[in-house]
Amino acid sequence: MDLSYDSIESDADLIEWSRAYCRTVRRERGVSVRFDLVDWEVSHRAKRRAAAVKRPKLDGAIVGEPFDWESLDGSDGRPLRCTVSLTREAFETFDRDEWESTLRHELVHVEQYQRDGTTDHGPAFRERAAHLDTDVHCPAFSDPKYVLTCGDCGDLVARRYRDCKLVDERESYRSNCCGASLELT
Repeated sequence: MDLSYDSIESDADLIEWSRAYCRTVRRERGVSVRFDLVDWEVSHRAKRRAAAVKRPKLDGAIVGEPFDWESLDGSDGRPLRCTVSLTREAFETFDRDEWESTLRHELVHVEQYQRDGTTDHGPAFRERAAHLDTDVHCPAFSDPKYVLTCGDCGDLVARRYRDCKLVDERESYRSNCCGASLELT
């Protein structure tokens, strides 16, 4: 890696460093990913996700069952391209260990997608994430606009970054912990 982590300034730098780090993880930890089928971008709008793998939805794709890529019309048997979208605000908020963990998390998604045609956070993901020493969910990096808590015990029920049905109709929902109404804090 020619570019040091501390010298990342532009979106191009962020992509270059992140891509190089992911290639190192692939080599050192045996992650089965074809980077020639992965595009990279940086988001300046995302508030809930530190990064994401954008991919087409494929009918019949199930995590844990290798996808028959040749079954797609015009396919040469290679997986379709996907895009790793990195969130600039998350990068600027996280320390290096958190950012590297985020990238390993996304590598699990790319690996699942390229093999199975889909990805999720189910048991196979959790097992692979543990092997790569990463979390199933990335830490929050921005403050939500709405926080919903249990009306009885005050436990966190949900964070929302924009208005939605849960926020608008919160009086018709109940918490899982106590069955109490939800409060907006």
